Amino acid sequence: MSQRQPHETLPRESDLDLASLLPSLCAWHGEHGQDTKDDASLATRAVRERMDIEIQALESLMSGDEDRLRLSDLARWLDENITRLDPLLNSRNGLLLPESWARAHPCSRLLDEGRVLMANAIDRDLDGAGAEGPLDPASDVASLLVGLEVRDEGRLSHQALDGYLRLSGDYELPRLLPVFRVIECLSGARRALRRRAEAGDDEQPALLAETMSACRRYIELAERYTEFRFPPLVIGVGVAGSGKSRFTRTLVSRLGAIRLCSDVERRRVHGIHPQAERSEGGVDIFSRTATERTYRRLAKCAGALLDAGLPVCIDGTCLKREQRDLLRHQAEGRGLPVLLISFEADEATLERRITKRAARQDVPAEESLAILARQCEAFEDFTDEERLLLVRLDTTADNAAETLAGLIQEHVR
Repeated sequence: MSQRQPHETLPRESDLDLASLLPSLCAWHGEHGQDTKDDASLATRAVRERMDIEIQALESLMSGDEDRLRLSDLARWLDENITRLDPLLNSRNGLLLPESWARAHPCSRLLDEGRVLMANAIDRDLDGAGAEGPLDPASDVASLLVGLEVRDEGRLSHQALDGYLRLSGDYELPRLLPVFRVIECLSGARRALRRRAEAGDDEQPALLAETMSACRRYIELAERYTEFRFPPLVIGVGVAGSGKSRFTRTLVSRLGAIRLCSDVERRRVHGIHPQAERSEGGVDIFSRTATERTYRRLAKCAGALLDAGLPVCIDGTCLKREQRDLLRHQAEGRGLPVLLISFEADEATLERRITKRAARQDVPAEESLAILARQCEAFEDFTDEERLLLVRLDTTADNAAETLAGLIQEHVR
């Protein structure tokens, strides 16, 4: 988990975008986790209780046999997967929250470019089960993601998960997300049918049709979460200024990938908050030992995300064969596809980008250019085995982003 960072408490009535919501959500989760390790099975019991409440409520509201059969299949899937995840759930007992972030911010709203998307900001049902603890932070994250996805805001959902994980460092959380997402879908379906029941069978036919459509939309979304996936691992390779970060960011929105950034994880392994500008206390976070620790951390996080069925993109220089081997074996050992992307640009472009970045960051351009020179010298060429997985991308090309996304989709197919 990431280091806790003091944050400014949000007012109870807040209009938020993702950039302001995610730091608040991460900080609140980090600060409010309770020490419940004396009750080894508390997390599993809490999830099962929530599941039972939602399923029983839906069963009482559903009238069609087909809908009930679909609910029965989802209930069976939940039961099997909660049992499978029991060790992970209960290993996180110390993270359990007394209540949802949404209960502490009941009048928050999520906005995107002025559009109101959700009230409250993570779309949590404050009147039904689930807003009160004990609950894993994954429950709040699932509520946010389902709320966005059911509204066809997949791009924002991808950005939300990627951003939350980068801030929190909780890369085990995604393994729990399918279970919590399905439960949140059941909650959404229950709310829709409750509106139908309150309207009455003979009144407001337009509302009745709308609520049934909403219910089935949640059920279809839940069914998609139960599907097995074969996610790819994309390993970005390139020196400073080659365009790695800019182009790997596009994979978050386009492919739903989680971007693992070497600079973020390098700070994290040294106890420095990911948003910190510089290291403190004279720690050399770029030593050979520090770099080895960073790549071991990247490999471990990549493995956890692949286990969760999520595409992973490594945003790091990956100049050494040993580093690239460590990462790609995380996918190959799981029988999953791997793609190496060599981000490339001519020397003049690299120097121009580095100089521009140095000015923006108010650091001497000479130091940044010296780092670039050392990286170019340190690069170890690709082996014949690696070339079978390699795509070279000219980041100066006009259509480079579209080319990259298309190549990855074709490789996965």
